[in-house]
Amino acid sequence: MRWLTLLLTLPTSPSRHRVAAWRKLRRLGAVNLRGAAWILPENAETTELFQWLAQEVQSVRGEATLLRVDGIEPMTDDQVAQLFHRARAVDYQAVIQGCRDVLAQVDRQRSGRMSAEPLRTRLAELRRELDRVQRVDYLKSPLGPKAQALWDTAARRIRGLEARPPAARSRRQAALPPAGSTWVTRPRPHIDRIASAWLIKRFVDAQARFAFADAADAPKKGIPFDILGADFGHHGDDCTFETLVKRFAIKDRRVKALAEIVHEADLRDGKFTRPEAAGIELAIKGLAATHRDDHDLLERGMAVLDGLYATLRPGG
Repeated sequence: MRWLTLLLTLPTSPSRHRVAAWRKLRRLGAVNLRGAAWILPENAETTELFQWLAQEVQSVRGEATLLRVDGIEPMTDDQVAQLFHRARAVDYQAVIQGCRDVLAQVDRQRSGRMSAEPLRTRLAELRRELDRVQRVDYLKSPLGPKAQALWDTAARRIRGLEARPPAARSRRQAALPPAGSTWVTRPRPHIDRIASAWLIKRFVDAQARFAFADAADAPKKGIPFDILGADFGHHGDDCTFETLVKRFAIKDRRVKALAEIVHEADLRDGKFTRPEAAGIELAIKGLAATHRDDHDLLERGMAVLDGLYATLRPGG
């Protein structure tokens, strides 16, 4: 790897020229090697940036020398790269903490009583800062993907907050449907539909029956769930399982833990850290690959949920 080394000397007075140069160097992503030496990996873009800065330094009676070197002894390229990673880690950590603060505020605003506008404004600021850091992350810091993923999660959560129907925010506990009702969902059930059927059968109506239909026919056949536009479906950032838990005011602690697992397996938005999510998703995919009959798939999937529920601790 080839490196650019910029050697700078600026007059001590006025000090604003030195301060301005240091700030620009940091904004460019340069790393201070020792004293007056600043380095960047060599490419067409960084070469032009350093050339412009050298010209600016010279315009205020400073001295600037630009060197192109193959190595910086006694450091290895990996050691030099770590200098850049440490510098970018400070920038990325600031974005990560900002996104975590936004997510915490989203959780506090889930009742819908507060506007999402301040959160959108803050997220836009974080986006601009993340874009800036990514532009100067020449050696691809390991924290870059984490910061991007957390920002994406925050953006999805805010969209969910804004999309929450007003009626859903204040809806009280739903009345229990008649025993033996037919609940209808889409064919080829996956994790959220299977888990929701399990919840209905185990906690709402032990005599419940299940059928499959598209969105247009579902209301004609029974109570639709996990179908676009259905009352028992996704609302805001809640999956259908979570909606059912809230509507029927189910307080079981293991169900609460299960809701986090189902949410993560279904939406994969990083809201919950549940290692069980990957396993249950894989198990359901395996069942779907080997069972073509939807009713058979649903029954076997619910048996998997029985096992998972039994292994969870009461406290989650």
